[in-house]
Amino acid sequence: MKKKNQSKLKWLWISLLLVFVSVAITGTYLYTVYNTLKTTVNETSHETIEAIDTEVTKNKVENRESLNVLLLGVDERKGDSGRSDTMIVMTMDPTHSRLQMVSIPRDTRTEIIGKGVDDKINHAYAFGGSEMSVATVENFLDIDLDYYIRVNMEGLEQLVDAVGGVTVNNAFDFKQEGHTFTKGRQTLDGKQALSYVRMRKQDPEGDVGRNERQRQVIQAVLDNGATLTSLTKIHKLIEILGGNMITNMKFSDMENLMSNYRNVREDTSTYQVTGQGKFIDDIWYLMVSEEEILKIKTMITEYGG
Repeated sequence: MKKKNQSKLKWLWISLLLVFVSVAITGTYLYTVYNTLKTTVNETSHETIEAIDTEVTKNKVENRESLNVLLLGVDERKGDSGRSDTMIVMTMDPTHSRLQMVSIPRDTRTEIIGKGVDDKINHAYAFGGSEMSVATVENFLDIDLDYYIRVNMEGLEQLVDAVGGVTVNNAFDFKQEGHTFTKGRQTLDGKQALSYVRMRKQDPEGDVGRNERQRQVIQAVLDNGATLTSLTKIHKLIEILGGNMITNMKFSDMENLMSNYRNVREDTSTYQVTGQGKFIDDIWYLMVSEEEILKIKTMITEYGG
């Protein structure tokens, strides 16, 4: 279902980064922050993806055409290669000042490009990292991606502590990883916040409910981070982001998006890929029909028309 004017999880991550860009550009005394952020993005957070044609993207940006961005939310824990728990194709249309986000359920069964098997789409990251995830999503929807952003949810713990904790409005009582969360408003530290966003099985809405909790926490981090005035704390936030975010964007790309694409948030719509659940060899998959895939491809390719 579509929901107008509703910000979603991964746009908040890039928003947090763009807050630093904006403040650094406009604040005289934050010249050091600007240079630090530029270095972090270009030298620490940047990764080239062969599946994405950068020249095509460059031409689209110069002409202010619609862009497709793959947003990957990865929960990488120690000793685990990680899987992309959240996959969103975000289409930015500056001409009509609108943003569309299509969420791909992690259990969606499709061909894993480069692996030669049909499996859950979120396994593409475990098999071949961002490169395989990008190629698999492009093949699944028959679209071209221009950028991708990968964020590690483990970084949330550090971010929450760096901004002094976050306050959330919890929908119901539950326990997770040794923490008790009561219904109503409460303030969480980093460890509590990470457990709060990880819970899924006790939520009647499953991944939808978990995504809402992720949105709450990251929105609070964004709000608290935007009000920081301490240069030391801002540097700390940049350091945390640099250690938990990877993208094929360079700093100049982010500046360009902030200048020429920031109007897209004026009208936001979302859609979740639908399908039928099916067990294959005792493993549950979401089977997406060709009609649904064609519908989504049309939604994405015609969005800037």
